[in-house]
Amino acid sequence: MVCIAAFIILAIVGVFVAIVSIFKPKLWKSYTKALKKAWGCLWKKVRLQKCETGFKDDVKNTLLSRIMLKHPKWVKPLSVIIEILSVIIVVVVVWAILTAIKSLLAIWTLGSCNVTKPSACALGAEVCSIDESEPTNILEATGRWFTEWGEVFEAIPEKFKTYNADNYDFEYINVGENSGTSAVIDIFDPGCSVCMISYRNQKEAGFFNERNVRLVPFAIQGDDDTYKFKNSEIIVRFMFAANKIKSAYAVAIIDKIFTGKNSEDISYQNKFNEDYSSDEATKKLESWLKDAGASKKEIESIKQDAFSDEISEILSKNRNIVENELKVKGIPTMILDGKKHTGLWEANQ
Repeated sequence: MVCIAAFIILAIVGVFVAIVSIFKPKLWKSYTKALKKAWGCLWKKVRLQKCETGFKDDVKNTLLSRIMLKHPKWVKPLSVIIEILSVIIVVVVVWAILTAIKSLLAIWTLGSCNVTKPSACALGAEVCSIDESEPTNILEATGRWFTEWGEVFEAIPEKFKTYNADNYDFEYINVGENSGTSAVIDIFDPGCSVCMISYRNQKEAGFFNERNVRLVPFAIQGDDDTYKFKNSEIIVRFMFAANKIKSAYAVAIIDKIFTGKNSEDISYQNKFNEDYSSDEATKKLESWLKDAGASKKEIESIKQDAFSDEISEILSKNRNIVENELKVKGIPTMILDGKKHTGLWEANQ
């Protein structure tokens, strides 16, 4: 392990040695000589052969030369410590390399370098992530690390899969006007700012007029069943309840949230996420339904139906499809032209 650890350290400091060797050419010769020995040892380890003990002793002697003269009794315990540190260095580097590989594969397959907490990855698609709870101990963390590998490998075939919107039994709101085109599933959270930008882009580009779009309002939940955005669940419930009477009522709600602003020029999405209590959110939704043409009787029916067991079952059913069948890690997500697209929708897509 000492030889392998030495190669890792030498490889890391190689850049600095190269710079310093501009002024001290002899240093580069000494460095390359040591690096070649370390590489030779590493190559033998790969082939399950023994390293030359001479190099291992050279490393130890270099590190312990001064201590040998002043404190000879310290040599043996320090030698053991060097062996232990070498093992730690090798383990950490191997772990780092495997984690880097896993992160790259996760970005390719799942759109985020962090499998269970996509929001922690700055390299993935721009999304409102569906995060899992943090491990509470080292055993859970270790188990999570291996579980993430399983999710990544399981997702690789999905990259080559052709998706068909009709294969997923979603409860949805039909907003597209062109029923002659293939169905598009558009999963969004009313509280998600990325979903808001995507919706505006789609509306401006005439996407809803050109395609057969099925809107799937989805309130992101964590493992503890709390909602990521304050009033998303209420909005989703009202949308599905309103859709039972008239899809235009449900569309009017999301259109107001994603494109509307109050008298103070603050977006309604921000008001729902930050300011409105559940009662205030309910009253605002009722007023929008009235503006959309719903009668007093219809509004009362929608309000009662929104919190019924039937709507709860719809939310549970859609959540199962999103998280377990489609294995979505972030919102918005669309099934579009045979592909699963996660992240911000832009007009050139």
